[in-house]
Amino acid sequence: MRPVYWTIFLLLLSNVFMTFAWYAHLRELSTKPWFIAALVSWGIALFEYLLQVPANRIGYQELNLGQLKILQEVLTLTVFVPFAVFYMKEPLKLDYLWAGLCLLGAVYFIFRGE
Repeated sequence: MRPVYWTIFLLLLSNVFMTFAWYAHLRELSTKPWFIAALVSWGIALFEYLLQVPANRIGYQELNLGQLKILQEVLTLTVFVPFAVFYMKEPLKLDYLWAGLCLLGAVYFIFRGE
């Protein structure tokens, strides 16, 4: 499998962990002190880093730094929207679509030929 596919797979998984680390405590630990939420989030984020660091190292074999960053942002939105709607029970908004379209523009500009 090409390195870029491994990168996408690992970054997608890392985004799942990071989204939960950043936001799940708002639902699950809202009655606990903030430092408990921070410790739990750091524990979850450890798994994110165990996936994200190798993903970026693998991806850097074929992609430049800007391409890695934009790829990360696209995957972040891809994970965040279902998380917000299904896990956090937030309403689905058109703003997610507009943000996605803006990211498509970013993808175009960062991946177009020189």
